[in-house]
Amino acid sequence: MRGPLGAVIGRYPSSDGSTQVGGIIRHNRKCRDVAFLVIFIAFWVAMVVNSSFGFNKGNPLRLTYGLDYKGNVCGDRHAHPGLRELELTYWLNPNQVYLSGLKNGQFKLANARSICLLDCPIPSEDALNWVCDYPEGEIRLSVDDWIDRNYDYFEFLTPEMRNTSLQLQGPCYPVIFPSVNVYWRCQYVARASNVSMRHWQQMGGVNINEDIIIDKSIHRSINARSSVLKRYVADIEKSWPVLIVCGGLLPLFVSVIWLLLIRHFVAAMPWITVALFNILIIAVTMFYYLKAGWIGNDAISPIIGAHDPYYHVFGRELNHLRAAAVLMTFIMVVSILTSIAIVHRILMATSVLKVAAKVIGEVQALIIFPVMPYAILGIFYMFWFAAAFYLFSSGQIVQNNCNSNCCAYDLVSKRVNCDRCCGYSIHYTPHISIAIFFHLFGCYWATQFFIACSSTVIAGSVASYYWARGETSPEIPFLPVFSSMKQLIRYSLGSVALGSLVLSFVESVRFILESIRRKLKVANTTPESCMGKTAYHTSRFCYQCIEWIIRSVNRNAYIMIAITGKSFCRASAIATELIISNILRIGRVNVIGDVILYLGKLCVSLSSALFAFLMLDTHKYRSAHNKISSPLLPVLVCWALGYVVATLFFAVVEMSIDAIILSFCQDSEEHQGTAQYAPPLLMETLGDQNEMQRLTQ
Repeated sequence: MRGPLGAVIGRYPSSDGSTQVGGIIRHNRKCRDVAFLVIFIAFWVAMVVNSSFGFNKGNPLRLTYGLDYKGNVCGDRHAHPGLRELELTYWLNPNQVYLSGLKNGQFKLANARSICLLDCPIPSEDALNWVCDYPEGEIRLSVDDWIDRNYDYFEFLTPEMRNTSLQLQGPCYPVIFPSVNVYWRCQYVARASNVSMRHWQQMGGVNINEDIIIDKSIHRSINARSSVLKRYVADIEKSWPVLIVCGGLLPLFVSVIWLLLIRHFVAAMPWITVALFNILIIAVTMFYYLKAGWIGNDAISPIIGAHDPYYHVFGRELNHLRAAAVLMTFIMVVSILTSIAIVHRILMATSVLKVAAKVIGEVQALIIFPVMPYAILGIFYMFWFAAAFYLFSSGQIVQNNCNSNCCAYDLVSKRVNCDRCCGYSIHYTPHISIAIFFHLFGCYWATQFFIACSSTVIAGSVASYYWARGETSPEIPFLPVFSSMKQLIRYSLGSVALGSLVLSFVESVRFILESIRRKLKVANTTPESCMGKTAYHTSRFCYQCIEWIIRSVNRNAYIMIAITGKSFCRASAIATELIISNILRIGRVNVIGDVILYLGKLCVSLSSALFAFLMLDTHKYRSAHNKISSPLLPVLVCWALGYVVATLFFAVVEMSIDAIILSFCQDSEEHQGTAQYAPPLLMETLGDQNEMQRLTQ
């Protein structure tokens, strides 16, 4: 049996008749769950080592740009020759592109000869244009002069070089097909120029295939799943100003404003929150419809720069955006109906929020405190995102093994070279996937850890306020927030590390199971019998219930850790016992209060998503160097960051309500149903019989 908490955290007679003299939350504590703190520190060391591997092996340019036939990344200024502004991959030999598109062909597009250009070549209207290999050997041109000549030095070729060029073996190749910039790859348009083809044939050039396959081959490579994933990660890298503004600064501003409004306009805030939530979710859904092309003519396009308006290229990103629009429509409808259903419970939420408003008014440092974990998380996220970009691009560039005809003229050796003429690819080993998963898990654990630390500090500050009867007395340290922070750092970091680890582990298992479920669904191996489907969906529901229970237990465990200084497991047991014994009293209070706070967090995160859409719709992110393939992932990241920031600040209200209610229940339990230490300001709400009857019905 646990003893009365009054003897633990206040200065008043304990159960054995003695008097505590330590003051508010200054009792005899000791370090708890130290082993898990050691594990957490070791995990951080491993995170640094894992990230250093990415910084050493990765190159974020690989996420956006392709490789040339020498294995250089287009746009890399350190390549030979320097490719600083040459960002587009262009395949020189149209016949090789055609062979790579054959259904049962052995030739791969990765082995086709490609170079990096500043823009995509187009055929001439009255002559034959040429694109020649990088100038070297006997070709005495600088790269800048080569670019100024539109990559054409055919007039400088020797008769032997001209003959090999007419055999499509280089060093110069004819521009027969127009090409368009699709995600920094020059995709052929399967409409050969009649003028260029006639000139080519008159010069005695070999036959060039004109089938539509030449169009589909490059398009298939661009739309490969690995290519789409790289572009999504690159989108986040390019939109880092959007992440800072919409994922960091904007939710900070909105969250602080929300706390101030709760402090001064508590009666109106539930109504404002519900109305604002409905407006924001409708606005965000409409933006998805706009970018999906279902409203207006502003659908995303994979083509970069000016192009023929009658030529359209569709990418996977557009399909993903349309799927997201359908999902958002479903979420919008369910959310609006749910918010309408809880309107008649708004008054109950108002009574609950009064508790938090009074606490914030008395302990005003609570409004400012979340800025500290916010700053720490901001620094962590900058490091984490930078390491993530390098980890995702940390594969090794290796030359392919091919048996196909890839002969090409070598300007250095002055002959046609058929040895080691295969192209290059980026090879990803299995340990890179493990490193990426480890990095993702580390992000989630660190985020939960800092949120838990913030919640524990807030709970300790609110508990000090409660057990001092809500008075500014010597019983309360000058700065209760910093006093609670000192207790956390000195004694309870291990307990917080354990709680955040449990939640992170459960989320990781859920993610793995969900991935397996999707693979089974794709492979059509899901249960078909009625019993099988029932068990399948029941297990998913039960797992979601377990996840929700763990989140709830964690939050209340942090409160009891702040109050009692117990270990995580012991604090969880105390909190669970207290909740179960008072479930009828606090059940609906917590549920309705949590719903309003959850809607508030969604308002902050939805505003982040909405402004992210607006920023990504500017010219900077729609064309040229900084063009993003789709706003989908940057918007989702801003949404997630906004939710994390809102969680940090809304924890002031959330933990205030929970800590006050748990303390009130414990106080009532210790004193035969009458709370002795509830502050007068709180007794006006919680002590009023009519109010309590409305809260607990």
